Amino acid sequence: MFRRSWNRFCAGEEKRVGTRTVFVGNHPISETEAYIAQRFCDNRIVSSKYTLWNFLPKNLFEQFRRIANFYFLIIFLVQVTVDTPTSPVTSGLPLFFVITVTAIKQGYEDWLRHRADNEVNKSTVNIIENAKRVKKECEKIKVGDVVEVQADETFPCDLILLSSCTSDGTCYVTTASLDGESNCKTHYAVRDTIALCTAESIDTLRAAIECEQPQPDLYKFVGRINIYSNSLEAVARSLGPENLLLKGATLKSTKKIYGVAVYTGMETKMALNYQGKSQKRSAVEKSINTFLIVYLFILLTKAAVCTTLKYVWQSYPYNDEPWYNQKTQKERETLKVLKMFTDFLSFMVLFNFIIPVSMYVTVEMQKFLGSFFISWDKDFYDEEIKEGALVNTSDLNEELGQVDYVFTDKTGTLTENSMEFIECCIDGYKYNGVTEEVDGLSRTDGPLTHFDKADKNKEELFLRALCLCHTVEIKTNDAVDGATESTELTYVSSSPDEIALVKGAKKYGFTFLGTRNDCMRVENQRKEIEEYELLHTLNFDPVRRRMSVIVKNQKGDIYLFCKGADSAIFPRIQIPEPESTKLRNAIDSTKQHVERSAMNGYRTLGVAFKNIAPDDYERINRQLIEAKMALQDREEKMEEVLDDIETNMNLIGATAVEDKLQDQAAETIEALHAAGLKVWVLTGDKMETAKSTCYACRLFQTSTELLELTTKTIKECERKDRLHELLIEYRKKLLREFPKSTKRNCKKRAWTDQEYGLIIDGATLSLILNSSQECGSSNYKSIFLQICMKCTAVLCCRMAPLQKAQIVRMVKNLKGSPITLSIGDGANDVSMILESHVGIGIKGKEGRQAARNSDYSVPKFKHLKKLLLAHGHLYYVRIAHLVQYFFYKNLCFILPQFLYQFFCGFSQQLVL
Repeated sequence: MFRRSWNRFCAGEEKRVGTRTVFVGNHPISETEAYIAQRFCDNRIVSSKYTLWNFLPKNLFEQFRRIANFYFLIIFLVQVTVDTPTSPVTSGLPLFFVITVTAIKQGYEDWLRHRADNEVNKSTVNIIENAKRVKKECEKIKVGDVVEVQADETFPCDLILLSSCTSDGTCYVTTASLDGESNCKTHYAVRDTIALCTAESIDTLRAAIECEQPQPDLYKFVGRINIYSNSLEAVARSLGPENLLLKGATLKSTKKIYGVAVYTGMETKMALNYQGKSQKRSAVEKSINTFLIVYLFILLTKAAVCTTLKYVWQSYPYNDEPWYNQKTQKERETLKVLKMFTDFLSFMVLFNFIIPVSMYVTVEMQKFLGSFFISWDKDFYDEEIKEGALVNTSDLNEELGQVDYVFTDKTGTLTENSMEFIECCIDGYKYNGVTEEVDGLSRTDGPLTHFDKADKNKEELFLRALCLCHTVEIKTNDAVDGATESTELTYVSSSPDEIALVKGAKKYGFTFLGTRNDCMRVENQRKEIEEYELLHTLNFDPVRRRMSVIVKNQKGDIYLFCKGADSAIFPRIQIPEPESTKLRNAIDSTKQHVERSAMNGYRTLGVAFKNIAPDDYERINRQLIEAKMALQDREEKMEEVLDDIETNMNLIGATAVEDKLQDQAAETIEALHAAGLKVWVLTGDKMETAKSTCYACRLFQTSTELLELTTKTIKECERKDRLHELLIEYRKKLLREFPKSTKRNCKKRAWTDQEYGLIIDGATLSLILNSSQECGSSNYKSIFLQICMKCTAVLCCRMAPLQKAQIVRMVKNLKGSPITLSIGDGANDVSMILESHVGIGIKGKEGRQAARNSDYSVPKFKHLKKLLLAHGHLYYVRIAHLVQYFFYKNLCFILPQFLYQFFCGFSQQLVL
């Protein structure tokens, strides 16, 4: 199942083939109808490599794939079967020792994986059966079982939320182990099952869920729940990502929830995004294998020369059988060809020391002992977490000095994932705070100041929009991971920039007090409580690049508040009349403010609103309900409705939020660029956020011309036609700018040519891969890689975990086999860490899965600079000298033995 899902995902655009029907609680809809249980995958997770039965043959096969091991096995067999000048023990004992120690080591590591799997599979969970809470092992969960999850527990499989202990049927979830985001996300139950908060009541539910087959995309889910009453009349409700609780996520700030299992075991989204761990081999080890082949050829040549000269020597009768060494009758009757073959093998055994047996042991010891230099380096020690660097794989030390491409995550790796409200622009007037320099970071503090002032009503409307247009929830007196705490309120949101905006509004007098019974409460500057009925939340998506809310105030007026990327807001602003000079100036001033903020690396958002007449709202409400209920093409239908709603809006202003970079992140990237390494950013975040971060960390310079291959740039026409046009256009542009040249003028061009950067999103990457497989005449993948190679930096946004691994694999397979390195801090980075030649995990706030699956782990991104440019360089120099010395030593050692054969009549005697 995992392989089929992987192949389907790699094919590009997700192809949803069929649906599955899940009966809640595995109860039949009608007592009179026969119920036939469907077959689904069990809930076992398997990450181990071996079993008790296949360990010995599989491990021996993997070990004898190494040329040296296979070579010494052949030599040992020759020594056993043929009369040779050396004992079989000289080859067999070292080989047996190496194979045994390696097998014990790998067996122990796999035993640890078995133990980790059993900890998960054998953990107990609460399942509702016959209105009772029953404890079962996690691996025994079946699709359709109703599971009870307590606070701070991890979801054992992918669940549809049915109810929670809260009155509104919401729960808070952290997905740090899945997508690297430590902020709480709010999930919702359908309103028909909210009241089923006990085991007895949940057991009475008769419902069937229709949903898509398992897909690896963490951010997509399409389904529908049909709830049957006593009259067997189904009530249908739509299900989306906000109703799906993913395996690996953790329940926070909610005492308990009830959910029904829809995907289990290796069909969960977490399992479908897991990239199996394979053994990594360094480039030096591959070079050693090449050297071994060359030296093996020298060995064969020497053995052949000595065998030939021996029989030339013995062609003279007095040399063949001297008086002091008469042949036996058996030796005289032996076939000459067989005798020549055994002599050839004897010479091979005599000269086999040209292959350095001790080199492997010495190299392993050098790597193992050398790895302590990283662990002992005090510059890698972080005072905050009280930890230093850790080496998980010493086999790849020298790879650190040969890296060509660095693939890095953004959130938690380049940034601290900590947003701060910096400034805003209201009606064309810029507002900011008193700025102080604290520890190198810009901090806004003090009262609101301005050079000129907007109308008071516009100011209040802007702050009111910040308090209403979001998905922030309130938790009082409860510490929540990822939330921003005040003395009284805890703000919880899946997006840290929303928390920053709400806190910014609170700082200037408008405080969001939470949502109760679909009613949003806001305290204004006059300490008055304003209440707004939340009619609809139009969530953010990467195509629209904006989100909206439709609210009704106490007077009955209906408003649409919208915020989003400036490029998604400004085209939808109502065009002012020609005589409205003031309004035009306000829009132009806001655009200039947004451009300046973006140049400073801030995350900018436009804010707009419009009034909705009651008749228009009835039409909008009807369209939204119809689109949400669609099981097929739901996204396309929702996009059409939202595109119609979010038009002819009135611009209020814009905001600038800073996502703080990690200490010395920009300096580290500059140093890597100066050393000749190419840095690519692979993130699941939105394009606008990622782009601003790339400017802030100097991946993109202000003079860099950006080439975009995103959903936005190819949606205007037929997608594949438009994509083909852009790929051809960009390639022509870059080839015209960078014609093929010699190395002599490369440095000159580096100072004179225009720099280009590429931005691509996950949907377009899928389309490129799909097209490259389907279109024989147009290899989109090849053109895409040509474009990437010509760009100084590449940003890949909205990437699923497996897509990150796909990007790394594409670069690994380029001509010349460049060395790749991946660095990240979340479980969503594990796939690319395992795929690259060298994987580095950051010991961040978002769990330790990346650090556990990496080859090396460091506390901060800034430590990458010394790890590669100092330790990596020195490791490579040491290992190169060591390997060259061993081959030179053994060649010099065996040459006298070869020359001695000319003086001993090629009798295979040893030089003593």
